[in-house]
Amino acid sequence: EKRSGVAVASILRRSKRDVMVNRAALGFRVCEVILCLISFSVMAADKTQGWSGDSFDRYKEYRYCLSVTVIAFVYSGFQAFNLAYHLITGKHVISHHLRYHFDFSMDQILAYLLISASSSAATRVDDWVSNWGRDEFTEMASASVGMSFLAFAAFALSSLISGYNLCNHNFA
Repeated sequence: EKRSGVAVASILRRSKRDVMVNRAALGFRVCEVILCLISFSVMAADKTQGWSGDSFDRYKEYRYCLSVTVIAFVYSGFQAFNLAYHLITGKHVISHHLRYHFDFSMDQILAYLLISASSSAATRVDDWVSNWGRDEFTEMASASVGMSFLAFAAFALSSLISGYNLCNHNFA
């Protein structure tokens, strides 16, 4: 009887831990959605009027950063929806035996792509500022790159959680 009480307590602790991990994962996913949305919105709006007529689409580094943040936004939006749906109903939108592998792999891939794109765009901003100085164009690009770096941090933390879920999932 004592053993069954310990087993029940262990199961309840694991259940509470799983709910807390899912809530934390949802929080990070929502942060990813917001940060990616801000990043690509600011970058897409980064166009100046006047004689220079600069625009983000003239620079491949900015286009790369915009593309990656849009992809990360769509992925994290779906993942946030899936986690919220799971917390409410206990079911996943798409149930597949490779879901944990997919989540971990995509979190890793998008984290690396975000840091790569952010670094590339930051280099272009630095080059622009060192050659021609700061202006509204570089301020907006810097804000977008900063949000992209923060989105990377959120994806890195989500990657830790998806790795935890992958390692602690019962595949039976």
